[in-house]
Amino acid sequence: MKYICIFLMTLCMGLVNAREAVSLVDDPIEEARLVHISQELRCLVCQNESLSSSRAELADDLRREVRDLIRSNKSDQEIKDFLVSRYGDFVLYRPEVKPLTWVLWFGPFVVLLIAGIFLLFYLRQRRATLQPQVLSDNERARVEQLLKD
Repeated sequence: MKYICIFLMTLCMGLVNAREAVSLVDDPIEEARLVHISQELRCLVCQNESLSSSRAELADDLRREVRDLIRSNKSDQEIKDFLVSRYGDFVLYRPEVKPLTWVLWFGPFVVLLIAGIFLLFYLRQRRATLQPQVLSDNERARVEQLLKD
């Protein structure tokens, strides 16, 4: 019974923190633009979520910042450039391909290729050590003698 009460209290705590999504801008065109831009930006707290889907307080602040930049008639690219200059390429959900981000784009493939090469060498070496040994005539005669006994 005690565990059921704790479970129910835990569920209720989640409801206390729930809040209704509010529109950040009054103009529907600005709202659509805000949503479009924030889908291309990464939440700096959650890291695996876009800015538009994150509920972190920092994400709210960044959305407010983007809204202010939209209201000051900045283009989408100017907004992204401003955020990249402030937070680095990590803020972009899909960073541009340039020398500074080559590791992000090509690093996993290079690591996979290196791992494949090491696996290939390991398997070849293992196969070479598992090859059946050729017995000399004396050894073969001895094995036959041992099997007869």
